[in-house]
Amino acid sequence: MSSSYILRGTAANHTLRIFATDSSTLAGETKRRHELTPDATAALGRLMTGAVLFGLTLSKHEKSRISIRVEGDGPLRYMVAEGTVSEELKGGHASARGYVGNSSAELPLRATDGKLDVGALVGKGELAVTRLLENGEPYTSSVALQTGEIANDLAYYLAVSEQIPSAVLLGVYLEGGEVHTAGGLLVQVMPGADDEHVEIMERNIAALGNITTALRNMSLLELVQRVTEGLGLELLEESLPLSFACRCSRERLLSTLTYFSLEERKDMMAQGGQEAVCHWCNTHYHLTPQEIAGLDDDMDGEQSEMPVSRGVQA
Repeated sequence: MSSSYILRGTAANHTLRIFATDSSTLAGETKRRHELTPDATAALGRLMTGAVLFGLTLSKHEKSRISIRVEGDGPLRYMVAEGTVSEELKGGHASARGYVGNSSAELPLRATDGKLDVGALVGKGELAVTRLLENGEPYTSSVALQTGEIANDLAYYLAVSEQIPSAVLLGVYLEGGEVHTAGGLLVQVMPGADDEHVEIMERNIAALGNITTALRNMSLLELVQRVTEGLGLELLEESLPLSFACRCSRERLLSTLTYFSLEERKDMMAQGGQEAVCHWCNTHYHLTPQEIAGLDDDMDGEQSEMPVSRGVQA
């Protein structure tokens, strides 16, 4: 499986914006870390790819971060994905992380086409998008889920909340229970776009068919060229690498213990330390009694509870 990466460009005299990614390695790493079923892998892989594509649409500054949370009444329960895009003087990179409410969720294949039933896995509910603004403040807006298939829901969100007509294609293909191909495409229609150009783009996308099938038969660049055929594609820069990355660390996890009282921390030390798991990446930590004893206790035992043993926001 090749490394995941991103392509960005415009077409039709800059009135169409195109973002595309091969996220095969990203989806495979996510499945391995969280020990996901194929069904859960397909759902979370799509959402993580979508989070990265959404992050690419933010105005350029040093670091753009976006998170997407989907809550439904299906067996998956919920899933969260975060995409981060870092712009640097010499190139840049993108990363993603995510988790689900039920990593063991699975359903029978759809009777109509024999494919994974992501829509039923997610069910009915809500999709919420949180953008980290330039002043560091988060801004969240949400819409009702339309299909649970993720791509249609993200396109609906862009049309309703951002008022940007968009085409979103997301897919994860597994073979032998492992990720073979995953990817995504986001095309946005900007103000001033010609109706004829939009129609050409729509025909090109329709002819492309399933995105994972397309990516199994062509490169990401060829896919973007097919979608923009007859529209004058202009790639903006070299491809950006994409990887799974988490911000958790021993230091961050230790800092959460300051939310516990001194007596509670003494109890952790007496029991040989504290086990902690990051729910974003499923990394397990053992915090030793010596590390816990080294924490400053300047909150006089008035801290609120935080379930460190179950995970931590990093």
